Amino acid sequence: MPFADFQGNPQIVAALRGALRSNRVPHALLFSGPRGVGKYTLARLFAQAATCERLVDDACGECFTCQRVALLAEPQRLIEQGLVERGESADAATVERVPLILQSHPDVWALVPDPVRLKSPVARPILRIGQLRAAQRAAYYQPMGRRRVFIIESAETMRWDVANVFLKILEEPPGSATFILTAPSPYSLLPTIVSRCLQFQFAPLPASEVESILKKKSDFSPAAVRLAAQLSEGRPGFALEMDPEKESQRRREALKFLDRASRGEEFGQVFAQAAAIAKDKNFSFEDQLAVFYSLLSDLLEISAGIAAPELRNASLRRELDALAKRVNTRWVMQALRGLDQLSAGARRNLNRQLGLEALAAQLSNASSR
Repeated sequence: MPFADFQGNPQIVAALRGALRSNRVPHALLFSGPRGVGKYTLARLFAQAATCERLVDDACGECFTCQRVALLAEPQRLIEQGLVERGESADAATVERVPLILQSHPDVWALVPDPVRLKSPVARPILRIGQLRAAQRAAYYQPMGRRRVFIIESAETMRWDVANVFLKILEEPPGSATFILTAPSPYSLLPTIVSRCLQFQFAPLPASEVESILKKKSDFSPAAVRLAAQLSEGRPGFALEMDPEKESQRRREALKFLDRASRGEEFGQVFAQAAAIAKDKNFSFEDQLAVFYSLLSDLLEISAGIAAPELRNASLRRELDALAKRVNTRWVMQALRGLDQLSAGARRNLNRQLGLEALAAQLSNASSR
């Protein structure tokens, strides 16, 4: 897959091609942006171009190296294969001693958060020290081709003590290796790591471009394509993964949670929803909070009286209008601050169900003043 087939963020693509063409490739890159916007895909394309046997600033897609690196386009298959080879009942020492490394060519590695087990994965996979130690050792070996590339997916999942180990690699980088970190935001990483990376912020794609991608790569109906493109908020990877109807229903339920909290009623149902959200294995808690942020962003625009707002959840316009009549911008801002606190607490192992229940109680008190 050449760079020309990548849609969105053309300035980033041009900068990466320029670095390859001039042979001035940084030792560390940080790709930040929302999940599903294309960070991992472009990191893989860069790795393919950086190791291609025929071209300098792009991937030919035909040489042996390009074909091998292209296998990283389906990381889930490689993850499952790695977990099977390590064994379902691996203990903590084995997990570190046999790190999960996605490698289809010696010069290109992908490190992803380790779910530990295939049949019953851990609730919150993280990058582990065994993975980073393995990458650290491999980085100093001479590459088979021009360069070695290490993709560090979801770098924000590194514990801070593990991140300090990774920092040692960036402080004394090997000249023939490039590390590409992906994360939702630079602020989710240690500042010392961010300062040693060339940063690229990925912007969401226009809905029309997401629709174009869905028409090519999915079997959605025309109506589902429009709905998925709208709900994806400019993230084609997320749009391809979603069931548009289920995603729409998930947002509708989240809006009901906010509505009930604003009225200070039906707290039995509010607490039941909080429990369901906290224990949902189909979506990470961070993804659940992102839905609330999306709804509150729409609610803020409506309650502030912005003319013709471009809503992220246009299919819920009627319900959003009804809620906006009962609350004001102060209530919405308090809800957003509460979500910020809940998000920060979740990273410190706060009880998520209790955190959601406390947020609902807080919003009930705010609306009664």
